[in-house]
Amino acid sequence: MSSPQGIEVPDSLIASYTRNGGEEERTWIAGLPALVAELLDRWELEPDGGVGSGEASLVVPVRRADDSRAALKLQMPREETTAALIGLRAWNGDGIVRLLDHDPESSAMLLERLDGSRTLASVEDDDVAMGALAGLMSRLHAVPPPEGLRRLGDVARSMLASVPAAGAALPDRADRRRVHGWASAVAELVDEPGDRMLHWDLHYDNVLAAEREPWLAIDPEPLVGDPGFDLWPALDSGWEGLQATGDAPRVVRRRFDLLTEALGLDRRRAVGWTLARLLQNTLWDIEDGRTTIDPSQTAMADALPGR
Repeated sequence: MSSPQGIEVPDSLIASYTRNGGEEERTWIAGLPALVAELLDRWELEPDGGVGSGEASLVVPVRRADDSRAALKLQMPREETTAALIGLRAWNGDGIVRLLDHDPESSAMLLERLDGSRTLASVEDDDVAMGALAGLMSRLHAVPPPEGLRRLGDVARSMLASVPAAGAALPDRADRRRVHGWASAVAELVDEPGDRMLHWDLHYDNVLAAEREPWLAIDPEPLVGDPGFDLWPALDSGWEGLQATGDAPRVVRRRFDLLTEALGLDRRRAVGWTLARLLQNTLWDIEDGRTTIDPSQTAMADALPGR
């Protein structure tokens, strides 16, 4: 699928929107080439390299009229897309990719160009990589959250309300005990949900090499809450590779130590909010029809300090 200027929409992105999407998703992906062409013309942009895509977004490397490099990112307008715009405006490039312009109607973003070929996963020393990620996370958490973002308290209460039905969907007794145990940890924390602006998805592949700084975060899903709720994606970075080495528990505990020390977090609360992420992931899996806890969630829970 291509635009008049030759922008090809990757088959994987088309499949992502049409495989499980409805009419709205199919209409959006069908109109994407024309939208790209319209934005290139309106913002006086020239394509400048191969198109990239994720699970839900298209990224077009471009040059602006002043010959500076940028990236045009398009994603179907949804709550998380709006949240990302709110967060990027508030962070204003502090530790994260800079928002240069955006289109309110389509939620399209014109972003600072980063090096998509170099993620933090390319750093061989895990302590160095985790230290860089922790530094970015600390800066992101330090920016006061603006109005219009979801609150962790609301998210956590919604999770707890879903637990009885989710537990009933798990035939294995041990799985049910785990889900209820994780829910108990969340229940202890839900009345003190925190007030920091979280990234919600900061892992090695969401940190790219940049020109104005060595590394910058991308793809935020901003949420207001306790910084401990932001740890799981970092702890989980490269999980399959960690599991293959048989060293995952040690690495998780080492990463947990580095993150909690760098961020000045209470370790017990950080464990509780990380269990909340495992509960959230499991609830999503059950919504998608799964009837067992993913082994990676169980392994992560067992690897946490004090478990």
